[in-house]
Amino acid sequence: MDVTEVILRDHEWFRRQFIALFDLRGGTTDVAAVQALWQPLADRLDVHAAAEEEIFYPHLLARGEDDPEEETLDAIGDHNDIRDGVHDAARHPVAGEEWWAAVLATREANDEHMAEEERDGIADFRQHADPGLRERLGGELEAYLERHPTTAGVDTDDKDPEQYVDAIESRLHPNDDGSRERRTDGSLGIGSLRGPRP
Repeated sequence: MDVTEVILRDHEWFRRQFIALFDLRGGTTDVAAVQALWQPLADRLDVHAAAEEEIFYPHLLARGEDDPEEETLDAIGDHNDIRDGVHDAARHPVAGEEWWAAVLATREANDEHMAEEERDGIADFRQHADPGLRERLGGELEAYLERHPTTAGVDTDDKDPEQYVDAIESRLHPNDDGSRERRTDGSLGIGSLRGPRP
């Protein structure tokens, strides 16, 4: 499956899960039911962001043509906002007022991120990346998500957006003179993307 379709599939699931979760807000005091909806959603939000940062965004930086650097900076910043909301919720009793406020902040950050990503990064990648690459990355993204049903073993720390982009671009464009001209041979110039994360 095309990597953009894998991402969009998760986006639709996120939307449905948040709707189901907020349907419980006014009508239940069943904390276990709220937690049963929230925990898989919280985990998947963190895992999804980490998977995109490892698999999708390095290739968008390499092949995007509609300002992929700005698209990626925005996305990493959005991921940080989503992670911050998830981590803030974890500091409060489930279904309490402060918890719901943190979950709402997470939802708002995620809604904004998905809209921007669908409009910008995904559209850019679908237009400029080879279909074969998109299929291969889709398999890698699906495998990552299957390997990580929870956040165990996943880096859920915030990333500095500029450092993330600089680290990827320095591997994309390793010119001897220190410049970072976009490669024209279709290669990332870094061998496998399964090496150390930025």
